[in-house]
Amino acid sequence: MSHNHGHGKKLGWTIILNIIITIAQYIGGIVSGSLALISDASHNLSDVLSLILGYIGEKFSHKGPSRRHSFGFKRVEIFTALINALALVAIAFYILFEAYKRLNSPREISLGLMFGIGSIGLIGNFVSILILNKEKESSVNMRAAYLHLFYDTISSLFVITGAAIIYFTNYIFIDIIASLIIALMIFYSSFDVIKTCLHIFMQGVPEGIDINEVYNFIMSMEGVEDVHNLHIWAINSRDFFLSCHICIGNNYKHKTDEFIKKINELVKEKFHIEHTSVQIERSNICQS
Repeated sequence: MSHNHGHGKKLGWTIILNIIITIAQYIGGIVSGSLALISDASHNLSDVLSLILGYIGEKFSHKGPSRRHSFGFKRVEIFTALINALALVAIAFYILFEAYKRLNSPREISLGLMFGIGSIGLIGNFVSILILNKEKESSVNMRAAYLHLFYDTISSLFVITGAAIIYFTNYIFIDIIASLIIALMIFYSSFDVIKTCLHIFMQGVPEGIDINEVYNFIMSMEGVEDVHNLHIWAINSRDFFLSCHICIGNNYKHKTDEFIKKINELVKEKFHIEHTSVQIERSNICQS
């Protein structure tokens, strides 16, 4: 079984599980009158969409290059992750809007149903994050899907806690407070993914790589007189690229292949950059 196929199978199971949870939570939220439960269901619906998009992203991102798409479809991973994160933001605004409406017209809540359905959601989402736990660092796409599930697990915990507090205090505004906390958590979880995706789309230097350190590293090599047109970027969360022009002394003009090979090996080992385009120039070209 390939690594990609393993991702797809695990995502498939979590999609089915979260569809069941979402249906149960929506019905339970409407019948019980709990906004926190409806908020949790809305978040869980985004989980389903996130997982479906994640599944599509994983499938397409591993397709090989073609004449029209020389990089293949690796950037689909970032595109689907960005859609997922923006969906989270939209859901958070929906929850805030519903909470505002209920401030002036609180509703009676069926605590037993709220607690029971919230418990089902908690167990289902906890199982889901266990399924995807090992894959969450494999790509920004899988991280976005995992974050949906992680924060929905926390949301379900707030639903259960809210039901218990209302039961003992009869303070029904706890339901709205729980919804607001859920919305804030959703905002927090989505902005980091959005920031990462936009940084990659703008061809920024990948996280964890200092371009000045790379420059100084290449300049420290024997025979290198100058480095210019240095660019480092990523097309997804795993594939880093480097291009640069390197000026070498005339005494090293017969060692261009050795320079390129050595640079490729060193930047891969030290900075995890596997794709490079290095142009070697001699001193008389660099000074022109």
